[in-house]
Amino acid sequence: MPQHTPRRIAVIGGGANPEHAVSLASAAGVTRAVRALRHTAVPLTIGRDGAWRDEQDVALPAARAVEILTGCDVAFPVLHGAHGEDGAIAGLLELCGVRFAGSPVRAGALGMDKHATKLIASSLGIATADARLVGAGSDAVGTGLTLPVVVKPAGGGSSNGVFVVADPGRVADAVVRARVFGDPVLIEEYVTGREVDVAVFRDRHGALRIGATLEISVAPGDVFGATEKYDGSARFTVPAPIGDADEAGVRSAATRLYDALGCAGVARFDFFVTADGPVLNEVNTTPGMTELSQVPLMYAATGLDYTGLIAELLDAAHPRVQEGERGDERHSGVPSESGSAA
Repeated sequence: MPQHTPRRIAVIGGGANPEHAVSLASAAGVTRAVRALRHTAVPLTIGRDGAWRDEQDVALPAARAVEILTGCDVAFPVLHGAHGEDGAIAGLLELCGVRFAGSPVRAGALGMDKHATKLIASSLGIATADARLVGAGSDAVGTGLTLPVVVKPAGGGSSNGVFVVADPGRVADAVVRARVFGDPVLIEEYVTGREVDVAVFRDRHGALRIGATLEISVAPGDVFGATEKYDGSARFTVPAPIGDADEAGVRSAATRLYDALGCAGVARFDFFVTADGPVLNEVNTTPGMTELSQVPLMYAATGLDYTGLIAELLDAAHPRVQEGERGDERHSGVPSESGSAA
C-alpha cells in the first residue's frame, strides 16, 4: 500500500431516495477508514429532503456545500440510488472541478438504468434475462415472457420494489407497486441459478483489480431482496465455489462491462450462474461500502483489507476536469488484470 500525504477527503452520504439509510452506513465506514489513513475526513450528508448537512447535522446552503467540496482534495461519494449513483453527484463534482473516487456521469447513468445495461451487455455477447420495458404511464403489461417473472423499477436499487410474480393476473399490480420506486418498470424472466457477484476497480497504475467472486445464499424459495440484504439472513461464501469455466466467464464479463460502461472507482457486477453459464443480473457503480458489505469482503479475500481498499480508491480518484484529463482516456489500451493486492 502506498505512503499517503494527509489530504482533506469529503465523504458524501445519505441521499434523497429509499437507500438513504444504507448510504449513511457506507459513508460511516468510509469516514472511519479515511481517518485511519490519517487523512482529514469531511463528512457531508444529503438529507431525504435533498438538503445538505454537515457532520453536526447543521443544514448547509447549497453554495456553502459546494465551497466545502472545492476546499477538499478528493471526494468519496457513497450515494446509492437515484440522485446520486445515477451520475448526479458525479456531474456536480465534475462541474466543481473536484477529484472523486467513483464512476463519471456516463457510467453512473448507464449502470443505474437496468434496461440500458442489458442492451450494452447483449452487444458484448453477455447473456441477460429476456425482458420487456413498461414505459412511464403505460398499462401494457402483456409480455409474452415465461412465468414466473421479476418485476422491478429499471432504475431502482437495494432490491426496492422487486417482485417475483407467478400469476399472470398479478403482473399489472406488481408493475403499479414497482412504480412507487421508479419509472419505467422492467419485467424479466425469472432466472434459476446461483447468485455470484464480483467487483472491479482500476488502480492508480491503470491495472484492473478484480475481487474474489462471492456467492449469495438465501433460504430455499427466497430471493435476495431488500430484507435479506440487510437483516443478516443471507450467507456469503468467498470465494464462490463455482467451476473454473464459470469463474472465468464471470470475471471476463465484469471487466468487459466495466470498460464498456466507462466505469471508474469500484463497481460490482451481479450474475446468476446457470447450467448454461453466467447471466448478468445488474451493475452497481456505487455498491455498499460498509466493512461487512460484499465488495470489501471480495477484496479482503485477495489480501486487500477494508482500509487498504479505501486507500487504493482514493489514489485512483477521477481526475479534475480542468486538468484536461478525461475519464474515458483511462480506459484506453489493454490493462493488466490482478485478483490480489499489489
